[in-house]
Amino acid sequence: MFKTLREDIRTIFNRDPAARSTLEILCCYPGLHALWGYRVAHFFWTHKMRFLGRLTSQITRFLTGIEIHPGAKIGKRLFIDHGMGVVVGETAEIGDDVLIYQGVVLGGTSLEKHKRHPTVGNRVVIGAAAIVLGPILIGDDARVGANSVVVNPVPAGKTVVGIPGKIVEDRRETIFNLEHGTLPDPINDALQAVISHQDKIEERLKKLEITSDK
Repeated sequence: MFKTLREDIRTIFNRDPAARSTLEILCCYPGLHALWGYRVAHFFWTHKMRFLGRLTSQITRFLTGIEIHPGAKIGKRLFIDHGMGVVVGETAEIGDDVLIYQGVVLGGTSLEKHKRHPTVGNRVVIGAAAIVLGPILIGDDARVGANSVVVNPVPAGKTVVGIPGKIVEDRRETIFNLEHGTLPDPINDALQAVISHQDKIEERLKKLEITSDK
């Protein structure tokens, strides 16, 4: 148990340059508190003490603003950065070394009692306020851009952005952070293309007007 706790603390030191001391991490990181609360709740859940599991998760939600269902499955070294508004559904599965930013939702799309939440692979990064819905697979080393809505599977190593989420590039190297400012933005690219085309048309019209005046 203590080995796992030390690993959790090391993970925060490795992922967050703002972390300055173990005491600060223990007292001021709601993502860590939510993860520890989830482990207690998950223990109750898997030992058929379902009410205690749900009660523990709700207390953790009240204290941290992060809601993780005790039935979810979470791997090693998960880091929830800031974390307010994060929701992880009952049948969600999260692999190792995953990074989740605030406002992320791993939600379901069915009322039936079966697998209805996403499966997130290893070393995945999910940007702030991204929503991933349904029993889809987010492959290893994938990135989900901030504010994206993902309803289709994402292959390993890919980056998906937008509403609805679309794949925009390969991602082959291991990921440990998410440079939000450098993610491709297909909507912005399309707008820039339209503006550029409009500028060319206006320039041609001006030339035609000058010619006609002569």
